[in-house]
Amino acid sequence: MSGRIFLLGDDIDTDQLAPGQYMKGGLEMLAAHCLESARPEFAGTVKPGDVIVAGKNFGMGSSREQAAEALKHLGVAGVVARSFAGIFYRNALNLGLPVLVAENVDGVSDGDAVVLDPVAGELRLTDKSQTVRLEPLPDNLKQMLADGGLVPHLKKRFAKEREREAGA
Repeated sequence: MSGRIFLLGDDIDTDQLAPGQYMKGGLEMLAAHCLESARPEFAGTVKPGDVIVAGKNFGMGSSREQAAEALKHLGVAGVVARSFAGIFYRNALNLGLPVLVAENVDGVSDGDAVVLDPVAGELRLTDKSQTVRLEPLPDNLKQMLADGGLVPHLKKRFAKEREREAGA
């Protein structure tokens, strides 16, 4: 899926991704206010396939999984950052949102046309003919993402186990 880059800095926290004052309004309202303190235009302009590229410590703060859920709801194809807060990282993967580490994002600019390929571990800047190498995900996490997140992945796995048991 192709999109464009939304470039952010370091220390983007879960309160910026899922502002507390909108938590009771449901996912639709929460997503409408995603990143409004860092990029007021974000929720209104992000399109499916767009990618967030950020600095260090993306997703720091509280453990609210709604932070990753809001990004996924808005159609964000994934987040590439120099580092992630551990709880956000796992919440995002569990929800089926690709989160990948890139040590170096030099040459990446806000608005660049991009294709994120989590399986190959690449962020391709299509207009610049440049590829940013990403730290590879383990095969089990790639499969979980392909299945749509942890819950669909487990349902698929348990269904296969039931089929095997029924056939034995």
